[in-house]
Amino acid sequence: MTARTIWLHLRVPFSFFLLPMFWFAISQSATPDITKSIIVLLVVHLLLYPASNAYNSYFDKDEGSIGGLETPPPVDKDLYWVSWVLDGVALLLGMFVNWPFVLYLLVYGFVTKAYSHDRIRLKKYPILSWFLISILQGGLTYIMTYISINDLPLSTITEPKLLFGGLLATLNLMALYPVTQVYQHEEDARRGDMTISRMMGIRGTFLSAVILYALSLIGFYTYFDGSYVVLLYLAFLFPAVVFFLRWFWLVYRDSSLANYRTTMRMMWISSIGLNSFFLVLIALTRS
Repeated sequence: MTARTIWLHLRVPFSFFLLPMFWFAISQSATPDITKSIIVLLVVHLLLYPASNAYNSYFDKDEGSIGGLETPPPVDKDLYWVSWVLDGVALLLGMFVNWPFVLYLLVYGFVTKAYSHDRIRLKKYPILSWFLISILQGGLTYIMTYISINDLPLSTITEPKLLFGGLLATLNLMALYPVTQVYQHEEDARRGDMTISRMMGIRGTFLSAVILYALSLIGFYTYFDGSYVVLLYLAFLFPAVVFFLRWFWLVYRDSSLANYRTTMRMMWISSIGLNSFFLVLIALTRS
């Protein structure tokens, strides 16, 4: 593989879709350690996630579109070793943060490898993989980011408000995760993977996203005690909500419209809105 094709399979821009978990943790931290925050940001989004993407690409060997890559080039063993090198560098840098962060990196790496590896392949178990990935990339990432950037003991994980925030992060990923699979049904069927989106069907995938986002909204209303922050949240996500509901209506009449390009457009609109919301929230809490 060339450096360019390896870079494409790392799918670094896809990390932007998961970046709100980091900003959420920052926004809820009174005095986060700046150095540790920068290390966590770089390690998770430029090493951990790309390593997972590369490992997944190596074992999937996709021929059709995948998240963040419309036409994936062929892969070989080079990509496999690159994923391990990135994980190794992530662990080395993680030692400059604290041991709970290193533990998080190990757990994330193990689970995502079990998700993709052909002998384990958690990906083929739709409900299990749905919950695992949603908790891993949502709730666990939020909680461990908060603990790491504030240099707190692992026992902090039992604090009710921190767990509540983790639940909200998980709900967001549970809504998002099946939508990212909605255009891959044929590719997944070819490999024999019954993903959660395939199991629910295209219309079921969209309906579950609506229900879970509604539950998330109720959760955010409770989390922020019904303050103006909830209105701010709605304002930033309004374009994504309008886009999604219109897309849902179109897909309900013609399921072929659940395609890669529209999915990615939806992801960018919602991620820009959510990242912007948390950045504004950070600015407001620091003023």
